[in-house]
Amino acid sequence: MPTCTEFASVRARFPVFKNKIYLNSCSQGALSDAVEASLLQHIRSWHEDGSPWERWVEQYESARASFARFIGAQPDEVAIVPCASTGISAIASALNFSGQRRKVVMGEFEFPTMGQIWLAQQSRGAEIQFVAAKDGRIPASAYAEAIDERTLLVPLTHVCFMNGARSDVPAITKLARDRGALTMLDDYQDCGTRPVDVKALDLDFYVSGALKYMLCPSGVAFLYVRPELIRSLTPTITGWFGQRNPFAFDVKHFDPAVTARRFESGSPPIPHVYAVPAALELLGSVGFDRIAEHVATLAQALLAGARELKIKIKTPADTRGPLVVLQMKNSEAAVKKLASHNIVVSNRMDGLRVSFHLYNTLDDVGAVLEVLQENLNLTVRDLGD
Repeated sequence: MPTCTEFASVRARFPVFKNKIYLNSCSQGALSDAVEASLLQHIRSWHEDGSPWERWVEQYESARASFARFIGAQPDEVAIVPCASTGISAIASALNFSGQRRKVVMGEFEFPTMGQIWLAQQSRGAEIQFVAAKDGRIPASAYAEAIDERTLLVPLTHVCFMNGARSDVPAITKLARDRGALTMLDDYQDCGTRPVDVKALDLDFYVSGALKYMLCPSGVAFLYVRPELIRSLTPTITGWFGQRNPFAFDVKHFDPAVTARRFESGSPPIPHVYAVPAALELLGSVGFDRIAEHVATLAQALLAGARELKIKIKTPADTRGPLVVLQMKNSEAAVKKLASHNIVVSNRMDGLRVSFHLYNTLDDVGAVLEVLQENLNLTVRDLGD
């Protein structure tokens, strides 16, 4: 784990900590000086040169290469999209639901976007089956009962946005592979807090946006596609940057790129692609293994403190983070109470969401617990039998 000095140095690069204790990376990563400088670099180029598209396209490809290295892929296997929904929809539009395999199996822990996009495919013949959670988890065995010879795709969240539960990705992916189904991992609630290797995970598709734990602005996301699948899938949600040569400007021909770029659509989010290499360089300078260890320590510290206060915990006890969710009688009031102490968190339904990243400390954990101890009337207590 990085030393206290190292963490203080990293934390100092995020100006929000001058006035706040920021614990809401599950909604939006904090802004670093490195990312701010990258955005200003784009603005300067816009001021100085007007429309230097050659330079901007170079930066767009630099972002693709940086993300590909981070997930253990090749640049040609990665599409840059404005949001995760666009990437998922491009794949959905390319799949055929008219054959024997038309079933989409997903857990009820998925982010709403995932459910909504696949439910929308019902008009094209898709059959949707949700896997129910039990005791705050969806074990691989539950997927085993649902994935069969009719299953086309298994979308899978890495970390549930509602309670921080982590999916058993290797086991579920193997189940799908053994039964001939494709897998799509949604890593939006974890990407940036630990190493990722899409090849080792044996994924067909991997999607993540950059605004949470990747510490970038909204408006940029990434889609990995297994190289063997790229040319076999032709999206009907497309655009000029999804073509083999976007700058051919040929309105009368549809000529999708032979790389994962075929899953892109319109003009790329140029200001935001500047941020991606800067953010990944900052994260990489600490080391993703070390970030994961640090995040796990903070998550377990909050869980231990909540248990001492007898606050009911929605997150599984063995969590490695980054998200811990505590049950509240009024989660909105709890968010406001913490905000009055300059602590930034968020809520979903009855859950108070506290999320950790490389810039957080055990002092941050202590500050949250102190406020909750003073306001136990807002919490749901776990008083035992």
